[in-house]
Amino acid sequence: MGYKENYENWLSWADDKTKEELLSLHNEKDIEDRFYKDLEFGTAGLRGIMGAGTNRMNRYTVARASKGFADYLHHTFPAELDRGVVIAYDSRNHSREFAVEAASVLTAAGIPVRIFKELEPIPVLSFSVKHFRALGGIVITASHNPPEYNGYKVYGPDGGQLVPAKADVLTTYVEAVKDLSHIEDEGKESLITWLDQDVVDLFLDAAFRQSWYKGNPPPLSVVYTPLHGSGNRPVRRILEKAGFRDVKVVKEQELPDGDFPTVKSPNPENKEALTLGIELGEKEGADIVIGTDPDSDRIGAAARRGDHFELITGNQMGALLAYFLFTTRKEKLTPASTMVKTVVTGELGGDVARDFHVQVVEVLTGFKYIGEKISRWKQDSTHDFVFGYEESYGYLIGTHAQDKDAVVSAMAICEMAAYFKEKGLTLIDVLEKLYERYGYYYDRSVSYTLKGLEGQEKIRSIMEQARALDVKKLFPPVTETVDFEKGVGDLPRENVLKFYLKGEGWMAIRPSGTEPKIKFYYSLKGKNEEEAMTLFRKYKAIWEKAFGLEG
Repeated sequence: MGYKENYENWLSWADDKTKEELLSLHNEKDIEDRFYKDLEFGTAGLRGIMGAGTNRMNRYTVARASKGFADYLHHTFPAELDRGVVIAYDSRNHSREFAVEAASVLTAAGIPVRIFKELEPIPVLSFSVKHFRALGGIVITASHNPPEYNGYKVYGPDGGQLVPAKADVLTTYVEAVKDLSHIEDEGKESLITWLDQDVVDLFLDAAFRQSWYKGNPPPLSVVYTPLHGSGNRPVRRILEKAGFRDVKVVKEQELPDGDFPTVKSPNPENKEALTLGIELGEKEGADIVIGTDPDSDRIGAAARRGDHFELITGNQMGALLAYFLFTTRKEKLTPASTMVKTVVTGELGGDVARDFHVQVVEVLTGFKYIGEKISRWKQDSTHDFVFGYEESYGYLIGTHAQDKDAVVSAMAICEMAAYFKEKGLTLIDVLEKLYERYGYYYDRSVSYTLKGLEGQEKIRSIMEQARALDVKKLFPPVTETVDFEKGVGDLPRENVLKFYLKGEGWMAIRPSGTEPKIKFYYSLKGKNEEEAMTLFRKYKAIWEKAFGLEG
C-alpha cells in the first residue's frame, strides 16, 4: 500500500486517541513521512519519532516488534521459554507505557517477563539478563536523541545487543507481522514479575568489583547531572559506595523528565548538555563534572583547568581510562589482556594499550560488537577482556554487563581523577602528557542530519558517490581506502568507508544506524593541536563541497 492507503487503513481500526491524532494532520508531507514506510527494525532495534503511523514509535509498532520477538523466541528456544525476557525503560515520554505493552504481548504469547518497577539504566538490564539467564532483554529508550524520539532495543541471552547475524533473523519475524490491528496483547499477569531495587543492588555490587580504592579514595569534589534520566540513583549510589562524599547533583536536571526541559538534546557529547553542571562546578570549586544520558549508558565529563572546566571528548576519555586502568593494574595484566575499540575510534587509546603490552582488537561501530567479543572470549584463553570503548562516549570496564555502562564508568572516572589529583595533576594535565608521549591526535566526528525520504536518498547517494570518487585527487595524502561493505578480515560487512592518511591519521564515512544522519570521522595526527585542527578544517571543507553539505 502507498502512504495514503496506509493512512486510511489506520483510521479504520486504530483506537480513538490515535484516530484523533491522525485526523488532526493536515500537512501532506507529514502524513507521507508517517506512512511511506514501516519504522525499520535493524541491529539497534527500533528508533523513531513518537506519534501515530507506521514510521513512528507508538503502541502498535512496539506491539509489532514484540510479537516478532515472541515468534523469534518460540522458534529459536522452543524448550527454554520459561527463561523469559527482562524489560527495562528510561525516563522518556511513553517509555513505561511501551514497556508494559511489550510485556503484554510477550506474556500473551506465553513468554514470562521480568519488568522493572522503576526506570533503570541499560547496564542494569544487561546485567539482569545475564543474572537471570533470560533468553533476552528489551529496553525502551532512544538513548541521547531529542525528546520527540523513543526506541526499542533488543538484547540476547549474553546481555549484549543482538549482532547483525541474529538481528537479521529477528527482523524477518518482525517484518512478517503485517496486521497491527490484531496483535494479541491481553497479557497474563501470572507470567509477569516486577523487579525491585534488590536486583539493582546486585548490579552495583558487581560493578563495584572494578573499584581501585574499594571505598577509600583520596578526596575529590564531584558535580553530577543525570540529564533528567535513569542514572540519578544508580550513579549516586555507586559513587557513595566507592567512598566519594562530596558529590553535588544539578538540581534542575535531577528528576526524570521526558521533555528534557533544560537541554536541546540530553546528549553528554554536547557541550550545552553539561553547561549547568559546569556552572555548578565553578560555583562549588569542584574537581570534575560528569553527566549521563537518559538510559545511562553514555557519560560525558569536564575536568578542571585552572579556574575553568574543559570538556573531555569520548576519544580522550577512552585513552585516559586506558592509561589509568593499565597503570593501576599493571601487575595483573597478562599476555591475554585485551582492549577493544571500534574502527572509528581514535588511535591514542590504542597507543596507550600497546605501550602496556595489552592487545588491541578493533570491531565495527556499535557496542554490540564489543559485547560479542566478551562472549566469544569465554572459550578463548588468548584474550581476556579488560576494557572496551567507542568514541561516542561509551565505556565498559569488566564483564558484569555487556553494553556501555555509564554507572561503572562514573566510578572509574572519579577514581581516576582522585588518583591523579593526589599526584598534583588534573585529567587535562594527564591528557597533555599522553600527547607529549604519543603525539597529538585531533579526533572529531561531524554529523549531517538529512530527514525524510529525500534525506534517505541523499545519504545513499553520498555513500555511492564516495565509493566512485578518485579520493586521492581530493586528498593526496590518502594511502589506502578500505570499504567495510566488501568485508574486512572476520568483520561483518557494513556500510563504512575509511581512508588512511600518511602520518598515522585517517578519515571515515558512515550513515548512522539509529538517526537520519551521515557521519564523517576524522582522526588526524599533527605536531601540535594547531596543525591537526588546520588539517581538520581543510578536509571537512573539501568533503562538504564534494557532497553539497552544510556544517
